[in-house]
Amino acid sequence: MLKIGDVVLPDFPLILAPMEDISDPPFRALCKEYGVDLMFTEFVSSEGLIRDAVKSEKKLDIFETERPIGVQVFGHDVYSMLKAVEKIEQVNPDIIDINYGCPVKKVVAKGAGAGILKDLDKMQKMTAEIVKATKLPVTVKTRLGWDENSIVINEVAERLQDVGIKALSIHGRTRKQMYTGKADWHKMAEVKNNPRIHIPIFANGDIKTGEDARRIRDEFGFDGAMIGRAAIGNPWVFKQIKHYLKTGETLKTPNVSERLKVVKKHLELAIKWKGERLGILETRPHYSNYFKGVPNFKPFRIRLVTEDDLNEIYKIFDEIEAYYSGNE
Repeated sequence: MLKIGDVVLPDFPLILAPMEDISDPPFRALCKEYGVDLMFTEFVSSEGLIRDAVKSEKKLDIFETERPIGVQVFGHDVYSMLKAVEKIEQVNPDIIDINYGCPVKKVVAKGAGAGILKDLDKMQKMTAEIVKATKLPVTVKTRLGWDENSIVINEVAERLQDVGIKALSIHGRTRKQMYTGKADWHKMAEVKNNPRIHIPIFANGDIKTGEDARRIRDEFGFDGAMIGRAAIGNPWVFKQIKHYLKTGETLKTPNVSERLKVVKKHLELAIKWKGERLGILETRPHYSNYFKGVPNFKPFRIRLVTEDDLNEIYKIFDEIEAYYSGNE
């Protein structure tokens, strides 16, 4: 058993990383069905929240079936972050997570996300103020440092633990790397092996399979695995990893028929959440991911991402089922 404040998780939990335009309620519902232990919302702009921006507020939609769930927030201004936390508390999440890891230029340029890795004093002060302002457990997601010449993750972990965060998720790349190159699990493990650190440390970056998760747990000693890109179009990755950790066996990748069931459910959930028009539009980007690696799928994909009529979309699903039932 592992605890983040009052949130109780299993030993070595599997966590869905917060991902912009991916980890929304429909996708989270599927990940929950396939065994994820903890999830976070898409990252929410503090400035957007305090200005009542519709897009930001919609990201605060959370549902009882998703628990435990955390809301992730980013920003560069302490006042805005504190006002945002007040709004976040109104939806009663289980955790508030601060994003100190987003490498995107427009976020970093304002000193938010990974941009704050250049100012550890500000990072520490802002985190301390947020911890004091809420009764919810506060966690942080960050990176190793700004670049290979400024790996500051050990200092970051100590400073943030000292001001009261309850867990730390580390993406094993620098901001300069963005999402290229390999995640450095060894550098991340230095934090876990630091005798001063007693909060849970979760590994993030290049954890794609049961074998990866076992290494993260057994060789490197991390307390859990946060999975992001490996779950895109692949919510069953959590079931596959748990099965491997328990049995040492690798489950087969779902066939097209099984993937179709998940896609249909994703579409249905999206429509229920945002209405038919937006539900159809927001599910479109997921089709390529769900059917990645399926031979001869391109013609179907083109039709799916251009079709607006729900009945026609279901007819395409039926054609896919018929075509691949004899071709797998």
